[in-house]
Amino acid sequence: MTRIYALASAVLIGSLMLGAAVAVYLGQTRGASDDQFAQCRASVVAGGAGAIGGPFTLVDETGQTVSDTDVITKPTLLYFGYTFCPDVCPLDTVRNAEAVDLLEAGGHDVLPVMISVDPLRDTPEVMAAFTANIHERMLGLTGTQDQTDAAARAYRVYYRANREGDDPYYLVDHTAFTYLVLPEHGFVEFFSRETTPQQMAERTECFVEAGS
Repeated sequence: MTRIYALASAVLIGSLMLGAAVAVYLGQTRGASDDQFAQCRASVVAGGAGAIGGPFTLVDETGQTVSDTDVITKPTLLYFGYTFCPDVCPLDTVRNAEAVDLLEAGGHDVLPVMISVDPLRDTPEVMAAFTANIHERMLGLTGTQDQTDAAARAYRVYYRANREGDDPYYLVDHTAFTYLVLPEHGFVEFFSRETTPQQMAERTECFVEAGS
């Protein structure tokens, strides 16, 4: 009798485990099928992609106040940096520009943008000179301290100016991700510094085509 109970328990446990496995599988499959960009994603965002991005108001290179809807009218590679940055920002923005050129060769029009995290020094004129050296279509955005803070919060960007007194040569610590934003979908992906231009172009192309 004990053996019969043991066998019955084993069968029951096996059935429960199988049921749980099927439920997990179905849940994963359903979640993936609900995400039109599932085949493109290579990163995970805590809280989901909707936790990053949102409205902002900044100033463009001509001194005009613009909103996110004015700027993001096409697939956009959004980067937060500053023009006095000695190494990281030039390398990252050049990488982004190279990815944009690769995408253009493949028939995709993607806008490279840099938002300054150093509004004290990065005037519209300074931003214009910087972006012109990187790519003819790169857009530079700056703004007031409050506008910069709001944009950084929207994209979960950390930055801190290491400024003491009137030192004009201070550096700014900041996160260095590039964000892919689509007009009708908002933020969809981020790229780390290790991402190559080719990898960025390929993943961006996947998102653009999946979102069209």
